Amino acid sequence: MAVKQEDRWRNRKGAGCLMKMAKKRAPILSWLPKYNSEKLLSDCIAGVTVGLTVIPQGLAYATLAGLEPQYGLYSAFIGAMVYVVFGSCKDITIGPTALMALMTNQYVKGRSVDFAVLLAFLSGCLQLLMACLRLGVLVDFISVPVTVGFTSATSVIIAASQLPSLLGLKLRSSGFLDTCTKVFWNIGQTRPWDAGMSISCIAVLLLLRKLKDIRLTSGGEKPTKRQEVLARIMWLVSTSRNAIVVIVCSVIAYKMETSGSGSPFRLTGPVRSGLPEFSLPPFSTQVGNRTLSFLEMCSELGSGIVLVPIIAVLGNVAIAKAFASGDNIDATQELFTLGLCNVFGSFASSMPVTGSFSRSAVNHASGVKTPMGGIYTGVLILSALSLLTPYFYFIPKASLAAVIICAVIFMIEYEVVKPMWKSSKKDLVPTFVTFLVCLVVGVEYGILVGVGINLMFLLYPSARPTIIVEKCVTDSGAEYLLVTPGNSLYFPAVDFIRQSVGRAARREGCSQLPVVIDCRFVLGADFTAAKGIAALINELNNRKQGLYFYNPRADVVAVLRGACGEDFQHVSTQEELAYLLYSNPDKSRQLLEVKNEESQPLTGLNSGLVRRSQSSHELNEVTSTLLNASVA
Repeated sequence: MAVKQEDRWRNRKGAGCLMKMAKKRAPILSWLPKYNSEKLLSDCIAGVTVGLTVIPQGLAYATLAGLEPQYGLYSAFIGAMVYVVFGSCKDITIGPTALMALMTNQYVKGRSVDFAVLLAFLSGCLQLLMACLRLGVLVDFISVPVTVGFTSATSVIIAASQLPSLLGLKLRSSGFLDTCTKVFWNIGQTRPWDAGMSISCIAVLLLLRKLKDIRLTSGGEKPTKRQEVLARIMWLVSTSRNAIVVIVCSVIAYKMETSGSGSPFRLTGPVRSGLPEFSLPPFSTQVGNRTLSFLEMCSELGSGIVLVPIIAVLGNVAIAKAFASGDNIDATQELFTLGLCNVFGSFASSMPVTGSFSRSAVNHASGVKTPMGGIYTGVLILSALSLLTPYFYFIPKASLAAVIICAVIFMIEYEVVKPMWKSSKKDLVPTFVTFLVCLVVGVEYGILVGVGINLMFLLYPSARPTIIVEKCVTDSGAEYLLVTPGNSLYFPAVDFIRQSVGRAARREGCSQLPVVIDCRFVLGADFTAAKGIAALINELNNRKQGLYFYNPRADVVAVLRGACGEDFQHVSTQEELAYLLYSNPDKSRQLLEVKNEESQPLTGLNSGLVRRSQSSHELNEVTSTLLNASVA
């Protein structure tokens, strides 16, 4: 009977752990049982609002990526629906973004759409692998200065890439400098109708963006019902500005196209109607008369297989933290969810996707209550694919270019330069280097160079730690050199520390004063550093100059003693140090062997010495007691 109860208890405990894990990896299991009609209405409003935003953006971002417009909508609905089940932040919307479109364009330009779909699949696989291995910490190595330089540069590159569509030019270019050069030389071929429409669209979009910020009441007055309704309408118009502008421009182009004279604008052209074909991503493709295998396609994609998913994760985690409202964000779960969105999206011909900050902000402002809003966004996109694609033909490219430019110009983070200058001027180096390399060479090289510079800044203190050398005097008049390293003892710094201490012992200590190394900041050591310390001990011993270590950690003692042997002498209390400085080496070694196991570390060497604030009377008593004990 007792065995059966124990088995039942174990089964119940196992089921509880399994359910807990399931709720952690599929958060829908936690919030769906509490779902009600009030949340449904809020999510429906938010989902439809986001859908009106993502449809024109999806069409524009697909064009930016070098793909046909419908692929932007294919990329939008799968991610929105997958995030409903596995997403942990109610505000985030997954789909195509300007940054992902630019990154995709870097690796897919001049190739078939199969490469973009495979890139989405491989990005998702790598993100899932990183989630399983809990490698989300890698994102932490991309610092804020590097991120600022990278996002600002990509914003400038994206805006420049839209100049041909903005001016009605037909150009083939690659890279920021090439685009600017060709636009400059072909500026005389600008089409006035396209240029006029694009400038008008940009002006209207910027004005509508500010519409939601208009206050209908002054001071602390409570708005009337009419003012509340009007404010809500203004907010809705401001939020849906992209869709409104694209629809109005399409109507104008349609009227002019069907009037008999033809449209003076460059139009989007035919867009394939209907839903995408659901199938496995392409693991081979046809290029001319040659069939490329999976490995050959991967070779063509190159570094994009690694950089695209990492940039996607960086953006998604940053957005999750921005909308977390103080809650902890599970970076591993976000990584896992983003990986699933890209893998499942590749089955529907999606390009790489990530979280969109602008659409997430719209979602948050719309009053979304749960991730269920993604369902309504997805349904609206599917409806557009089924019913509206014939009308996408008449969307002017100038209007889509205006939508992209108005979205990315606010990603240029120039406002952080001033506080960065006041706070830490050296952080401006990776910021500007990343920015310039991204513009001149390429975004993938820019972020790698920025991370490399950051790592150099991070590792330099380990190779060249600060060394403070002070000549100190005890209460009884004994002089010694106090050397305080500002960092741990690892192999990059071993020669520098050895030379610095040796030079100080010769110059400051006149090759006679004992040297005490304060280990308060030394949190670790390795074998190479220990061998360097052993050589330093031998050098000072040859000059009959003592070298002692004060208050080292137990793991540091183990490493240094293993390499230095009995020549390594350390003390853990001020009493031992006082005795050591007044005794001959043989007696001091005997004392050390007895006391090292019993002594407790103090907070600092200088707490018992004359040059600091502790009472000198106490030190005199301790020293005299120890001297009397040694004589006895």
